[in-house]
Amino acid sequence: MLFRFLTGASLLAAGAIFGFFYAWVCSTMWGLDAGRPQMAIEAMQAMNASVRNLVFAPAFFGTPLILLATAAVARMAGAQRAAVLFLLASLVYLGGAFAPTFLVNVPMNEALAVVQIPDDTEQARMIWRDYSSRWQLWNQFRTLASAASLLLVGLAIAAAGRQGMPRSASSPAAR
Repeated sequence: MLFRFLTGASLLAAGAIFGFFYAWVCSTMWGLDAGRPQMAIEAMQAMNASVRNLVFAPAFFGTPLILLATAAVARMAGAQRAAVLFLLASLVYLGGAFAPTFLVNVPMNEALAVVQIPDDTEQARMIWRDYSSRWQLWNQFRTLASAASLLLVGLAIAAAGRQGMPRSASSPAAR
């Protein structure tokens, strides 16, 4: 029962964070790039200020913890392949999405937050272009890492299914 709950939570968390980063890739940033640069800067400042919330936090901060817990329970249940895949999913997310967020994207967001939006459109365009191109590159990296993590979760669930995981990882039959 615990293992089933954690595998579902792992899938949901990994899918949520992948979807979050993916939405920025395929719509949000393109929309901002297509608008007036002053509007793009102002909108990005507002989005960056609002993203630190109780809806986003569980997916961003909880994903690696859920994946690690699922790996531990899978290991205790004797599902070694699934345990390794859940562990890899956590490590890929931590190294490819979580760390770049704090090392690149957040510092960029904090720098943009203090920018006074210029009235001059060309000056605003230069600020936005410099910010957007680098931010998007790193967001694409985070998106690919999150996709890889989600794929690893799927492979872990499939591996556990092939092993015929017991209903409870703590039951004697699980050992």
